[in-house]
Parts: sequence; C-alpha cells; structure tokens
Amino acid sequence: MKRFLALSRRCQLPAFSSLVVFAVLAAAAGGSAAETTPLWPVDAPRAATAPAEPQPFLDIYLPTDEQATGSAFVVCPGGGYGGLALGHEGVEIAQWCNARGIAAFVLHYRLGRQGHHHPTQLIDVQRAIRLVRCEADRFSIDPTRIGIFGFSAGGHLASMAATLFAERPSLPGPPPDAVDRVSARPDLAVLCYPVIALNAPHTHRGSRRNLLGPADSDTLAEDLSTDRRVTAATPPTFIFQTDEDTAVPPENAVGFYLACRRAGVPAELHVYQTGRHGVGLAREQPAVSSWPDRLRDWLVLQGFLEPAR
Repeated sequence: MKRFLALSRRCQLPAFSSLVVFAVLAAAAGGSAAETTPLWPVDAPRAATAPAEPQPFLDIYLPTDEQATGSAFVVCPGGGYGGLALGHEGVEIAQWCNARGIAAFVLHYRLGRQGHHHPTQLIDVQRAIRLVRCEADRFSIDPTRIGIFGFSAGGHLASMAATLFAERPSLPGPPPDAVDRVSARPDLAVLCYPVIALNAPHTHRGSRRNLLGPADSDTLAEDLSTDRRVTAATPPTFIFQTDEDTAVPPENAVGFYLACRRAGVPAELHVYQTGRHGVGLAREQPAVSSWPDRLRDWLVLQGFLEPAR
C-alpha cells in the first residue's frame, strides 16, 4: 500500500488540499458524505455556448477506518443526461459501498438541459477518476482499485469511461494540470440497466438528445454506442438488467456483454425477468433485490473487497 500512496503523492496538487467547499453532515449507513469537492480548482472547461454554472463536483462518502478495503467507486447516477437521480442511484449506492468498506464518490456531471453536451460529460467523468486517483492517499484508497459504477444514462457515461479512457477531448478552459497527467482508466466497471446503443432501435431517445445536442447525427451516435468501442483494454465489467425494462431495452446490456466476450474482457451479466427501469438497489422488489448480492460476489472475485494492506 505504501507504494501506491507514494505514487498518488507525486501527482497531488497542493491546491486540492483546499478543495472542500462545505460539509454535508448527513449520516449514511456505513459512512458519511464528509466533503464536496469540485473537479477543477477554477472554472471547468466548457463549450462557449454553455453557461458557466453549475460546476461539476463529487460528493465523497468514506467507510469507517475499521471497514475500509482501500477500494473506491466513482458513481454516476442516471437521469437521461437531463437530470440526476441522486437518491436511489447516488446516495443509496454510496451507502451500500461504504457498508462493504468501499469509498464512493458520487459524480454531479453536467447535463444537456444546462446546455452541456458531448464531450462535456466524458471530460467530467475522466476528470473525476483522475482526481480520485491523484488524491488516493488523502482518502486512504489504492489507486489501482478505482472502479466506475453507473445507472441508466449514468451507465452509458460509465461505459464511456470504461471504453474511451484513452481519448482526450478538449474544451476551452484551464490548461492541463497534474491531475490530467494521471490515467483515466477505471480498474473495473459496474453497469446497471445501462444505455449503451445510441442508434435505433434500442436507444433511449431522451439520453441521445440530451447528450448529443445540436451535434446529433447517426454517425456520432454510432461512435458513442459503447458496445462498438469495447477492446481488450476495457476493464472487467459487471452488468445488471431487467427483462421488463421498456425504457432502456435489455439489448443494450446484452450487446455490451457480448462485446466484452468478443474482446476477451472478463464480464458477468445478470438479467432478471421482472422489474421496471430505474429500480436502484430494488430493496422493495424481492424478485430483483438479490442483484447487489451478486455484485458483492463478483467484487470478491475481482479482489475488490480485500482489506487494504
């Protein structure tokens, strides 16, 4: 672990020691959201046509010292790229992670209804992963065990993080800094009822419209259909889906799983017969509520729940 901490110190920006802008003070099962941190110390890069506000940021949930495994997730709530389902796909997921010793960083990425379109969301999620990796020693996490966890449109964003991590899109804004020199590749991915295909017939049209904005075209939609972008470098992936989902059809999840198989990427897919779209942890739906247990089993297999050394 000391080797990992030394690595993160070399990329740490002194300015980020003062990035905490307020305490949340809301208790969470297994941990608390102790800090809220912006992704950039100054205004985030943005398209000239988009408003300056809001700035993207992370809500930070840390497990107790006794429970901590050294692993972490950046969590991407869904909302069709037009909103953020911060309750059941953000806070509750962070609490679930903390109870299992995993640090969680809930990402407030920018949205289409605010005038922010691709590549803004990809830039935000890449920066979030880089920032968590750079600040690994401050959060007592292992920079080689940082995953991405996304739901619905947030699942599409997580899948972009898992497949497009080598791309470096740019927008007007601050010059690159030490954080930008760190890898944006997540070490594993969890995709829950994810939007994957942006072209017909299986896409979620609202997500496509909000993500692509005025640049919407079938060519761009095909390029950002992430089952087309899976390679051998895509991290191990867990996928959860329901067969009854009519908002984001199961073909999205199945397509990504099959792409992982073709590329030789370790992957696990669970498709439940019942369950609407957007179930979150599905605590009140017995037929679906076992999916987090299957995720835990898979995380054990990946060495993600081993205690920090």
